[in-house]
Amino acid sequence: MSVTEALFRPLLAGDRSRPLITHYDDAAGTRVELSVATLANWAAKTANWLVEEFDVEPGDSVAVRLPAHWQTAGILLGAWWCGSRITASTEDAVVAFTTVDGEAPGAQAHAVVSLDPMGMGVRGPAPDGTLDYISESRIYGDEFFPLLKVSETDQALESMTVAEVIAAAKAESTSERALSSMDWTFPGGVITGLLAILAGGGSLVQVSNPGEPDAHWAAERATLVLPNG
Repeated sequence: MSVTEALFRPLLAGDRSRPLITHYDDAAGTRVELSVATLANWAAKTANWLVEEFDVEPGDSVAVRLPAHWQTAGILLGAWWCGSRITASTEDAVVAFTTVDGEAPGAQAHAVVSLDPMGMGVRGPAPDGTLDYISESRIYGDEFFPLLKVSETDQALESMTVAEVIAAAKAESTSERALSSMDWTFPGGVITGLLAILAGGGSLVQVSNPGEPDAHWAAERATLVLPNG
């Protein structure tokens, strides 16, 4: 069972329309809200794209060098869904995801991520030698059906196995509505800042380029600030 199947798929058995990730960029003045169903669609599109275009199989490395963002969440869950090992290093990665100005030395394919709040692709042509993740993956299916089994002993996040990632997320699980501006560093940041919330059935208000620390607390009815303590 993959990380996505263990921690995210169970949420689809509940209210798929409920807000799961609310993302603010205070510098840009934007707010985007993703439901459980919408995040599932992006994860499925990502998984289908990785499998059909790059033949990604369980154990293959996928590099993710992106900030905490709703698009990053869809990429992580999609990559885990098809059994990828998520890493920050682009060396020997089948696919590397970076920002538009990022580099991916050693990766077989380089996908750039717009981080556009409305989910639009890269404005203008993608940089030479890169693929526009949003535009490329958008055409793929909203459902993903794994054909290959993911083992709990497969590496999932740097050197951590699937079983270790799942156990770590469940150990920190929370059902709260969490307000966070923490980075999704590997492995600790993404476990605390994303996976623990999925594991506990909570919801996340993620703030990029935060202004006032408590600016969104009351408006979003947050009940927890990350990191807690």
